[in-house]
Amino acid sequence: MDPYKFRPSSANNSPFFTTNSGAPVWNNNNSLTVGSRGPILLEDYHLVEKLANFDRERIPERVVHARGASAKGFFEVTHDISHLTCADFLRAPGVQTPVIVRFSTVIHERGSPETLRDPRGFAVKFYTREGNFDLVGNNFPVFFIRDGMKFPDMVHALKPNPKSHIQESWRILDFFSHHPESLNMFTFLLDDIGIPQDYRHMDGSGVNTYTLINKAGKAHYVKFHWKPTCGVKSLLEDDAIRVGGANHSHATQDLYDSIAAGNYPEWKLFIQIIDPLDEDKFDFDPLDVTKTWPEDILPLQPVGRMVLNRNIDNFFAENEQLAFCPAIIVPGVYYSDDKLLQTRIFSYSDTQRHRLGPNYLQLPPNAPKCAHHNNHHEGFMNFMHRDEEVNYFPSRYDPVRHAEKYPIPPPVLTGRREKTVIPKENNFKQPGERYRSFTPDRKDRFIRRWVEALSDPRVTYEIRSIWISYWSQADKSLGQKIASHLNMRPTM
Repeated sequence: MDPYKFRPSSANNSPFFTTNSGAPVWNNNNSLTVGSRGPILLEDYHLVEKLANFDRERIPERVVHARGASAKGFFEVTHDISHLTCADFLRAPGVQTPVIVRFSTVIHERGSPETLRDPRGFAVKFYTREGNFDLVGNNFPVFFIRDGMKFPDMVHALKPNPKSHIQESWRILDFFSHHPESLNMFTFLLDDIGIPQDYRHMDGSGVNTYTLINKAGKAHYVKFHWKPTCGVKSLLEDDAIRVGGANHSHATQDLYDSIAAGNYPEWKLFIQIIDPLDEDKFDFDPLDVTKTWPEDILPLQPVGRMVLNRNIDNFFAENEQLAFCPAIIVPGVYYSDDKLLQTRIFSYSDTQRHRLGPNYLQLPPNAPKCAHHNNHHEGFMNFMHRDEEVNYFPSRYDPVRHAEKYPIPPPVLTGRREKTVIPKENNFKQPGERYRSFTPDRKDRFIRRWVEALSDPRVTYEIRSIWISYWSQADKSLGQKIASHLNMRPTM
């Protein structure tokens, strides 16, 4: 018998209310008062604890990706890539690793509709035998900006107007008119795939460029891609209005109900590989997050599959407190000099320390499943039981040692300190190619969405002219058509 498990003395073995400290609560309906009519006594500890906990139920929502849903499952290796990486969870076909995945919208609040035109977050936490690996990405393979210096400004522009609390096109178009690198992202966001049907029917992408390293120390740049086995499906505007009007949590419900019914969502994982020795052979910078890697030159290579077969047990614990950070990697996977990734390494963990506290990695969904040991003692909300006397390193009283060394990228870094843009911007080629790949009706819808955005009465003639110039450089006919709809002359 467990002496620490309190059992009722009566024959009724059903659970009863207790305080957070475990004391039984014999009346959870009435406050302790002086007489039947009041006043209430401050010594009613259960009342004070109940109200205090309720007052603190809400933690700060994420600045971005506030609206999301999670599910659990496994990742299984299907193809051998051990020649590319020494990562244990990718060591051989058949190896399975537990995962938890969070899907999300990016810009809008925690209770916002899931039918808004917005990128979707696609974050996977692998609980490997060598620690956690967080593959944090979106449903699009590119991003708006290439340097994290602009990330706070970008989010401010995409968020609601601080005066009206309404998201407004003129603010978005004003900001991005200074950043033509955003055109590629807009060919995804304002395309028909800009509103996914639900979380099961959308692609996922690691977005950033990482590095895979094998046992010999050979490094390759890598991009990760998730492809749903049930295909990609999206909502056009009328469909989004209909679906969102009926249920503003339709994607969360679809994910939960599908798993509950045994219709488990599945994605195939693919990678693209570039030898760093070849990175200068392209007309774009492979580390530029606003660019895709052409699949005809750099084909997708299959790696494994991910199946989500378990719903989370508690939304707050396993969704709101679930935290990801691109800095969390494992041996065999490393960062690259991708400027956006470099800033995310700091920013993501920093925001979680603000939201959840400095010990957020002790929370069950964020903690590794493998053994872990360090000297990070104490701090706010540290609930790990520690009974050792030595909390420093090294020590002759503590046998803990360094782990075996594992390979990291070998190149020596040299260069001047600079604040400058990358040499190969090439902002217009890929957006033009993607637009030209659309069917005629898809092109028309893309143009209509841009005309509607640029028709905002607060968008100035100068800003309209800049966007027409950008789209004309991507595709001359596209710029001409947008200009014609706006009764303006093309600027090229």
